[in-house]
Amino acid sequence: MAFPPVETVQLVLADGMKLSVAVRQGTAGRTPLVLFNGIGARQEMLAPLLDALGPGLPSLRFDPPGIGGSPTPSWPYRFAGLARSINELCDRQGWGEVDVFGISWGGAMAQQFARQHGKRTRRLVLAATSAGLVSFPGKISALLEMAGPLRHLRPGRQKGGSAGVIYGGEFRRNLGLARKVAPYFADAGSSGYYFQVLAGAGWTSAHWLSCLRQPTLVLAGEDDPLVPLSNAKLLARLIPNARLVTYPCGHLFIVSHLDQVAAEVRKFLA
Repeated sequence: MAFPPVETVQLVLADGMKLSVAVRQGTAGRTPLVLFNGIGARQEMLAPLLDALGPGLPSLRFDPPGIGGSPTPSWPYRFAGLARSINELCDRQGWGEVDVFGISWGGAMAQQFARQHGKRTRRLVLAATSAGLVSFPGKISALLEMAGPLRHLRPGRQKGGSAGVIYGGEFRRNLGLARKVAPYFADAGSSGYYFQVLAGAGWTSAHWLSCLRQPTLVLAGEDDPLVPLSNAKLLARLIPNARLVTYPCGHLFIVSHLDQVAAEVRKFLA
């Protein structure tokens, strides 16, 4: 009989930031996994991936400031500050080396963490992400839908055609997928969402990606309107020890192709 993982969710203060943090203790001796989520997404979105990776994996995931259970900060923050907060949380757990997973906005954060705390980062997984300012832009229709207010003011819109425009792939055809992920993005129109936008404004990793020495797995969807495949190819080319894996789908392949992604990540982290 399989037992659910033991998980604690707490509101903590780390390096001046209040964050809602979920920690799974996992099996002693295994390298913990720190996860950085996409823009506007709650930590719950990453739970199915963690479940698929196995109950014995120690992990830490969190709601960014102003999203989900994390209160909105009084002033904007930058990637470097949030990376310090997560590094402090790793210290509190007594963790040494960690593996790092980041998707979309969280993929940029994962790059920043690996650069800033390179000695702590053992392996790096970058999913549906880019090098920031120096990158290949997404489709105008997807970017406008992502930034516009209609999908926040009309909940039914995000459960319908909006998801297909933004995420592409199977989300264009399968409304069930759109309804499945919609609750994870309930805060996407909040001030916390725009704080996330500001956190990454002007940021790029292009000039230091060659300094990342960690083994890196780059994952990408071949039909991603938000972050075109060219960005993953650029990351894989600039990071010395990187390998690219693609899926015949859109931006949220961790949802539409969960089993395949989990198998690839599990093999890489092993």
